[in-house]
Order: sequence, then C-alpha cells, then structure tokens
Amino acid sequence: MTERERIIEAILEIELRMFLTVNPMQTSGCQEYPESFKLHRRAQFHPWSEEALGSYLEDLHEAQERGDNLMRRKYARMQGLLPPAGGSSIIEEIVRLKMDWQRAMFRDYPAVMSGARPLTDENTQAQMTSFETYARGELETYSERTLKLLHRDLLAMQARGESLSEKVYDHLVRASGYASLEDAETKLKVRG
Repeated sequence: MTERERIIEAILEIELRMFLTVNPMQTSGCQEYPESFKLHRRAQFHPWSEEALGSYLEDLHEAQERGDNLMRRKYARMQGLLPPAGGSSIIEEIVRLKMDWQRAMFRDYPAVMSGARPLTDENTQAQMTSFETYARGELETYSERTLKLLHRDLLAMQARGESLSEKVYDHLVRASGYASLEDAETKLKVRG
C-alpha cells in the first residue's frame, strides 16, 4: 500500500465512523452499505494530491479532538439545518470548477450519469441533494489549509486539461468492472 493509499484508508475509517452516527431526515443507502460509502469516498479522494489528503486527514483528527463530527455538520448544512458557513471565495471557486467538470460529465457520459445527483437545486427531487449543494456542504467542513491545497490541485488539473469529475467516475466505473468511462457509457447505453 502506498502512502497515498494509506492516507485515503485512514480518512475513510474516520469518515465512516462519523457518517454512521449521522441521523439524516432519510437514511442513506451508504449508511446501510458501508463498503459502498467507502467505494464512493475513495473515488472522491483518488485524484487528490498526497499533500491535500494529509491536510484533510489532519482536519479529521482535529475535529475528533474537538468532538466535532464533520459528516454530521456536512449533512446538516445540506439539509438546511445549519446556516451556510459563510462566503469563502476559495469555496466558491472550487464549486465553480467542480460544477463545470460535472456539467461536462452529464454532456459526455449521459448513461454513466443517469443515476447521479442532479447538478443544481432547480433539478432536484425532494429526496436527492444536488451536486452543487453537496459540494458546498462538504467544502465548508474543510480547513482553510485543506481548501487552499485542494484549490491549488484543481487549478493545476484544469491547466493540464484534466477533469476532476472524469477522474472520480473513471475510478468508480473501473471499480465496478468496466475498462473505462467509454466502456461503461457504451455498455450502459445498451442496457438502458
């Protein structure tokens, strides 16, 4: 196991413990299936730099020491039970980047994205939080240090012509047995 993988697994263990104590308005399937939670979260962290991962792991350790459950806070924000943390310009820039990449995923891989969160709140059904709301709620739980590192990484990714969303979904579809995003798109279109 590489150091990056070790950090990701340590993050997943802490997040899962926190997540299993969250009591959202509706029970999440991920709470009933911890391995599904880990699969999706692992895919989210897969593209991050080791430095950003280490910073977020530190955030989790600091939260534990304070008795602060970051997963509970994230879901409370997403459900409107807590007010937004405030207008961090870094958060807004990261949300903008993530929205652009996610929008392109819906355009380029409609079959893969058919079960994904709706992009914005205008497109949500009552039971599903939008990608935008989810992203903002999660980012608001990160320290300023982690936000700056993640922002730096995402800007570098953008400069290289890469997409965070493609990296996340490529990891997910490969873990689900497909050869690539293109392979998943083709096979899911046939099934659909």
